[in-house]
Amino acid sequence: MTQENIPSTRGAVDLSALANQAPKADDSSAAATAASWTINVDEAAFQQFVGLSQNVPAIVSLGSPRVQVSVDLDALLTRLVDSKGGKFVLGLVDAETYPQIAQAFQAQQIPMVVALIKGQPVPLFQGPAAEEQISQLFVQLEQLAVQQGLSGTVPPFSGTATDTEPALPPLHQKAIDAIDAGDYAAAEAAYHEALNEKPNDHDAQVGIYQVRLLSRTQNLDLNKSREQAAQNPEDIAAQLEVADLDVIGGHIEDAFARLVTLISRLVDDERERVRRRLIELYAVVGNTDPRVAASRQKLARVLF
Repeated sequence: MTQENIPSTRGAVDLSALANQAPKADDSSAAATAASWTINVDEAAFQQFVGLSQNVPAIVSLGSPRVQVSVDLDALLTRLVDSKGGKFVLGLVDAETYPQIAQAFQAQQIPMVVALIKGQPVPLFQGPAAEEQISQLFVQLEQLAVQQGLSGTVPPFSGTATDTEPALPPLHQKAIDAIDAGDYAAAEAAYHEALNEKPNDHDAQVGIYQVRLLSRTQNLDLNKSREQAAQNPEDIAAQLEVADLDVIGGHIEDAFARLVTLISRLVDDERERVRRRLIELYAVVGNTDPRVAASRQKLARVLF
């Protein structure tokens, strides 16, 4: 889908207008005051919702209240997005009632989930998805948002904002602050310090890989990198660049397949160099992600 499929986002975004679309809370005091960054989006509200993607990633869930898988997914997405405390917003679209919105995203089935960053669509997944898989996608989405200069938050559509995310360990918070400032070297140093303090700190190790990925891709031009890789299939650096960009862009299977194929053509130190990069990308995506498991099997066949 190209950007012209998305309505114009010019003009100020009025959160108070969108707040009228927020799903209705029940009458309990806890539910009435809980902050929510989730709204029901119809055709009238869609343009303003897209406008929010100039500030934070705007996630669109195309589904139907008459499809239980969609209902369950929307409940999960709502919980995960609201736990981010304003780093994301979520728009729930009844694709059967508003087919034009579904057509704008070229939806072939529901549920379908797409993110928008500065008006540009970033496909996430179709069909049901496990919480861990969605959480990993959100990590990647947040990385992409930071790359695009989106590292802030927006007020909730309803309720009162609270500290919904648990406090990070100090060195992890130091790394996140450095990432927000675009200082990837400082972020990696903070994660290394955390790892020195606690050698089994898995989150710190993954954080190092994530920061390296952001650093490697921050100045790359996607089209130039793809052209270089296509013209020079044996250029290891060019293939690694495109794989990095594919992971950042959510094209996980493409990235993994590219590197497994490259490994199959290499030997000795060059093979090990690409294998190590692939292992890092597995960790970034999440070692329990089914796409990682599938790629590991293919890698094993190539190596052994």
